[in-house]
Amino acid sequence: MTALSDTWYMLVRLLRATWRQPVWVVVELVQPFMWLVLYGQLFGRVTEIPGFGARSYIQFLTPGVAVMTSLFGSAWAGIGLIEDLDRGVLDRLLTTPASRAAIVLARVLHSGTAGAVQTAIIVLVGTAMGARIAAGAAGAALLLAVAVLLGGGFAAASNGLALLVRREETFIAVLNFVTLPLTFLSASLMSTALMPAWMRAASRLNPVNWAVEAARAAFSPPAAWGAAVGDVALLAAFLAAASAFATWAFAAYRRSA
Repeated sequence: MTALSDTWYMLVRLLRATWRQPVWVVVELVQPFMWLVLYGQLFGRVTEIPGFGARSYIQFLTPGVAVMTSLFGSAWAGIGLIEDLDRGVLDRLLTTPASRAAIVLARVLHSGTAGAVQTAIIVLVGTAMGARIAAGAAGAALLLAVAVLLGGGFAAASNGLALLVRREETFIAVLNFVTLPLTFLSASLMSTALMPAWMRAASRLNPVNWAVEAARAAFSPPAAWGAAVGDVALLAAFLAAASAFATWAFAAYRRSA
């Protein structure tokens, strides 16, 4: 119970810190809308390419944007931890009886919460633009679950990386090196049927593509969810592995502090 209460208090602290930065709140809320409008207009006619496999690009794009938003929002989670390291906040927390696990878990939950809120906004905007979640409430729940799993996994990995490099410049360089290729090696913007063979093979090992395929299933009837179950299981395994990495990195930091 102590660990749960500590996690809750630290989560509230992070949520309040986010809310006190209105510029970031506005950006996080408006960005998904801009992506849907800009990408939807720019690539709207790609559905005319033979073999694309979708009639409506906004229907195809909405789950991809939901995943991209969750990815980019959670991947930057480590920046906040580096700021806490620079200001000595983390060291002061370690002198308290607060649960050590709660320090990392609260940050993962914070990213998952933000991803869920943004995903809900994307669904509303996409619906207004013509996208339809064929599975109704069950599809919406699946989409939120995918966003939370992917966001939590990358938030954990991001915090683990921050604890290892401990420098903002290095962190940003590694992050940009990883996130952009993962985005383009997925079906976020383009059908895998039109990808080169080597990109299709790489996408099968990409957590972002697992999330995109599972999220896209939310816009199909539940009878077509067979492959989505496997993708969700892979995302859960990714979250577990990333959490283990973050735990190991935190233990390494405590030993060196």
